[in-house]
Amino acid sequence: MSLTLPTAAPAPRPFLGVKHSACGRFWRERLDARGAQVTLAIVQRQGVPEILARVLAGRGVAIDEVEAYLDPTVRRLLPDPDTLTDMAPAVARLADAVEKGEPVAVFGDYDVDGATSTALLVEVLRAGGLDPAFYIPDRIFEGYGPNIPAIEGLAAQGARLLVTVDCGTMSFEPFARARELGMDVVVIDHHQAGESLPEVTALVNPNRADDLSGLGHLCAVGLVFVTAVGLVRELRQRGFWTDARPAPDLLSFLDIVALGTVADVVPLTGLNRAFVTKGLIVLRQRLRPGLTALMDAARLSGPPKAWHLGFLLGPRINAGGRIGDAALGTKLLLARDPIEAAVIASELDRLNTERQQVERAIVAQAEAEAEASLGLAGEGTVILSSGEGWHPGVVGLVAARLKEKFGRPAFAIAFTGPMGSGSARSIPGVDVGRAVRGAVDRGLLVKGGGHAMAAGLTIARERLGDLRAYLDEVLSGAVEEARGVDETVIDGALSAAGATPELVELIERAGPYGAGNPQPIFAFPAHRLVYAEPGNSEQVRLRLRSSDGTVLSGVAFRAVNTPLGQALLAARGQTVHVAGMLELDSWQGRTQVNLRVCDVAIPDIT
Repeated sequence: MSLTLPTAAPAPRPFLGVKHSACGRFWRERLDARGAQVTLAIVQRQGVPEILARVLAGRGVAIDEVEAYLDPTVRRLLPDPDTLTDMAPAVARLADAVEKGEPVAVFGDYDVDGATSTALLVEVLRAGGLDPAFYIPDRIFEGYGPNIPAIEGLAAQGARLLVTVDCGTMSFEPFARARELGMDVVVIDHHQAGESLPEVTALVNPNRADDLSGLGHLCAVGLVFVTAVGLVRELRQRGFWTDARPAPDLLSFLDIVALGTVADVVPLTGLNRAFVTKGLIVLRQRLRPGLTALMDAARLSGPPKAWHLGFLLGPRINAGGRIGDAALGTKLLLARDPIEAAVIASELDRLNTERQQVERAIVAQAEAEAEASLGLAGEGTVILSSGEGWHPGVVGLVAARLKEKFGRPAFAIAFTGPMGSGSARSIPGVDVGRAVRGAVDRGLLVKGGGHAMAAGLTIARERLGDLRAYLDEVLSGAVEEARGVDETVIDGALSAAGATPELVELIERAGPYGAGNPQPIFAFPAHRLVYAEPGNSEQVRLRLRSSDGTVLSGVAFRAVNTPLGQALLAARGQTVHVAGMLELDSWQGRTQVNLRVCDVAIPDIT
């Protein structure tokens, strides 16, 4: 009897023969043989154009799911709110407050998810006749989450019910004080939970150990929306809504939900994708004075897209919490007077410009420190940079820049004397939230928490070396595995002539794209790089010409001092393979296709 050993799967062939691009990446086609078969079946059975079918198959969309995927609806994808642990008592307590007209306070976080969560819950409670107070803590002086002085202040104002959104899962002492003051507490949060939870009326968090809802991919504003659905339903069952006091149209709040969902970088799959798809439709109607003013302040041209939420609107909402008044973002979202909204939006735009200047200076210092710590070999598990007097409001952005540049989880810590506050950003496959919670349990951090891709922490200066050693210990395996696959995944090949506005609009039907639903990357083989020059904000602007003479404009963001930017500038006049994402650029009434370049290779050396 002979023993037949399993054969290893054949190694993928490099797309266009690119084994080592300018960024050091292997080019791999997203679709394998089975994916190609699914593409053909989608074309034949659903009548979908081949290029769109490739994109759908590459994202795991089954043949029979195509129609529903291309039109994701909140009504179809929304679960019963009661599938979440503690949702029933949360909704019952909120409904009691609405019926009795009780004083309610909403405590949120200072980021976009916190601002949108707070604004959404306040709007829904206002529809029920309440006038809830809301509180956003100061990032620098109060830090993340509920604190005792703030709770005492809200109690002194008469609040009998405290609802925390995007925070509160591990707030034991503040909630103990709230109970002493006679306040009930409801928590709506999505951050990682420990084995024990604070004693509250209800704690709604899909990431608590005893929650089986499968909704851990939702951010806080998504959970608040689900809670609002449960609350409106409960009040309807109690006979609260009447012709004189109609239930709110919750779908009209999806512009807020979409903003928080994109800005918090949760996976744009399932219900999240429906939130953003339908929320963009609401946003384009320009019904909310605050978001309309913010779009104008951000000089947003053309209809808003998902990336506008993440790169134009989100950072401006965040700017208040980073270096200004932390409540400005929530105040903007709740503004009903266009003049008031315009004033707040202008201030947020100014703060965002100031934030960018502060961030650039600190990033330069942090990158120099990171390069020195990695050494010439570029070895190291994580990037851990710190500085005296760094602005605590931008360390999360600094960590994100370090993560992007060095391809590792990154921590940036701002010290003021013996104590420092910091943020971490991670790469796919490495859970920094769990690592930070473990560091708290070991006594290495004063406090900390977060989720897989981002975390916050407070640390004493003398424990910095211990933290570095701990992170190397617990994350080295995951980081090595995650970094072992460095590739550019290609959805297909196009020519400049094929990159038309109609094609981009067709591809966008499978969007919105973002975390968990990557934007398609197309390769443009053997195009001549007829122009490449540095632009503003470390961009490299370029133009490609195909063999038929068609020219396609492109840009590589934050690329000037990177291998990608250097390769593009060095290849002017040469024939190259370029990979990137197609986008529509509207300016002064004209719409043209633009290529956001992510990689480049020289054909004759690959």
